[in-house]
Amino acid sequence: MPQIDNMKDLLPGILISGLIALAAQFISEHYGAPAMLMALLFGIALNFLSEDGKCATGIGFSAKTILRFGVALLGMRLSFEMAAELGWPIVALVVSGVIATILFGMAVARLFGHGPRFAFLSAGSVAICGASAAMAISAILPKDDRTEERLVFTVVGVTLLSTVAMIVYPILADMLGFDGRFAGVFIGATIHDVAQVVGAGFSVSDETGEIATIVKLIRVAMLAPVILVATLVIRRYAIQEENAERPPIVPSFVVAFVVLLTLNSFGVFPDAVIGLATETSRWALLTAIAAVGLKTSLRDVIDVGGAAIALLVLETAFIGVLTVSVLFWLQGG
Repeated sequence: MPQIDNMKDLLPGILISGLIALAAQFISEHYGAPAMLMALLFGIALNFLSEDGKCATGIGFSAKTILRFGVALLGMRLSFEMAAELGWPIVALVVSGVIATILFGMAVARLFGHGPRFAFLSAGSVAICGASAAMAISAILPKDDRTEERLVFTVVGVTLLSTVAMIVYPILADMLGFDGRFAGVFIGATIHDVAQVVGAGFSVSDETGEIATIVKLIRVAMLAPVILVATLVIRRYAIQEENAERPPIVPSFVVAFVVLLTLNSFGVFPDAVIGLATETSRWALLTAIAAVGLKTSLRDVIDVGGAAIALLVLETAFIGVLTVSVLFWLQGG
């Protein structure tokens, strides 16, 4: 990032990203559209602003630093107690589902003409927490001239798939004969974004909604170990490339995520502080994705191609089939 002399360099870009986030939230609250998707599309529509010297620095700051701040605050939504409430067989299902989906995506991506960067980005976003995971993973991947377009495409893809799943999966859970508890596990373990998990779960029942939310947050907790392992792999790979940038062994925002999760597990934070952190995190991520959209040309996103869509759909189908299979086994079906 260029040297920042004072806040005047940052304010124009941050304000534009924040205004887009506000507009996206307004559309979401009044018309039911996913806020993340709206922020991204509004940002892409205003892409020309990223070429303005007055805005470029603040937009870059929003897309990187504010993003990492928002991801770190996610840790305050989680605690170890959540896992204990579900039982270890369900926790094992969720954790193994995340790992298996990432490995599956990495294995099949080359069949669709994509390299390891898009493979990890897409599989990680499907396996963990949709748009938020995509942004966190993109933050630690080595940069190239297609970094932004891969991220934007992934965010759009997983958000649209989550929206479809929010409508379809509660019906599918009923068709599969799942009770309220297993329906919650199925919804929480397979839908990508937190908001759509909540919407789908509570559309079935309060019990299903609560279980789906806890399961989803356990998937969110997997973000830290996945990024840590990925960072170590990237550092080792970078040693072999003379000009490659080596990321830190543990990114600072991952350290903050783990520290906040641990402190919250011991009940350090009162409910009011957790609520404030949750809202702050949501707005930070919304502002960051608006900035990512501002930095991205629609033409570049379209160039990613149909193979990328097929890969995202296949990864989504994989985690769904895996989860259903294990749930049938657990209930003796």
